[in-house]
Amino acid sequence: MESVSHMNPLSPDGATIPVWKRLLDIGLILLTLPLHLVLGLLIALTIRLVSPGPVLFRQERVGHQGRKFMLYKFRTMHVGSDTKVHQGHLQHLVTSNQPMVKMDARGDRRIIPFGLLLRASGLDEMPQLLNVLRGEMSLVGPRPCTFYETTMYQPWQHERFHTLPGLTGLWQVNGKNNTTFLEMMQLDIEYVRRQSLGLDLVIILKTIPALLVQMWETWLRRSRPAVGIRTLPVIENGQ
Repeated sequence: MESVSHMNPLSPDGATIPVWKRLLDIGLILLTLPLHLVLGLLIALTIRLVSPGPVLFRQERVGHQGRKFMLYKFRTMHVGSDTKVHQGHLQHLVTSNQPMVKMDARGDRRIIPFGLLLRASGLDEMPQLLNVLRGEMSLVGPRPCTFYETTMYQPWQHERFHTLPGLTGLWQVNGKNNTTFLEMMQLDIEYVRRQSLGLDLVIILKTIPALLVQMWETWLRRSRPAVGIRTLPVIENGQ
């Protein structure tokens, strides 16, 4: 599998994934598989009914040791939505000290019906269970980023690639959209250095409350008048 060429060499500690992590991923997925299948089918049918186009969205991301892989999500945007503006938004988040609020914080007509709910609840990420089963991701780990984002990383920030990217992680359950890019990096690297079975279980248990808070914050932003705020196009490879 192709790697990102500019990545720094990884330390021996980041070369392999612990066996317990792989067993935990597969075990929890198999344990909850009936729920995932039913919920996934309902989401897929809803997307097909409300928006023409594919059910799944695919995008190349950067994973463990800088290896590229194809990430899967439920499609929440209309087919053909503009994607160029996101790079400018991402660059602003990396270089500023502002919270990493998603571009769809105020909503966008490019989002399909029910798409905002899927994004706020994290249900659009459910197809990434396939990435977990394939060993490209884990249930817990840093957010899988795009190649464009890695070009803006400082050398010390590449340590976040010493483990598998995850569906949830230390950053996701510690503020997420209320944190800066630098704080996200610090939390990701803290996870890499501290990762253990106990920490993964704690993060998994904290994920549902964190998602409920995220849904509540999304509803609050949507309910506030967007006076003087310019609505920007949104694309699928947001945080």
